[in-house]
Amino acid sequence: MKTTIHPKWNHTTPVTCSCGNTFQTGSTLDEIRVDVCSACHPFYTGTMKFVDLQGRVDRFITKRKAASGYTASVKNKKKDSKQPKDMQSLKELLAEEKKTAKN
Repeated sequence: MKTTIHPKWNHTTPVTCSCGNTFQTGSTLDEIRVDVCSACHPFYTGTMKFVDLQGRVDRFITKRKAASGYTASVKNKKKDSKQPKDMQSLKELLAEEKKTAKN
């Protein structure tokens, strides 16, 4: 096998979490940054925590509020369209067609 095709392996690569926790691992990268680690993950800690990256939680909340208003307006439109219109009988429809055909 060729020796130049394999990446350089670092046995002590520092991993830094957004919570401040650091530990060492092996990797081809020089440094690794993570958002959630075992010290701050809700599964391991038992506490609920939002990791808000780039305002995604706030953006989701605003989208949800906007969608709730949209669904209410759609429901109102459906109610308006369900109201019965003046139904014409078949005789009246034929009479109108005859009038338009004569003109």
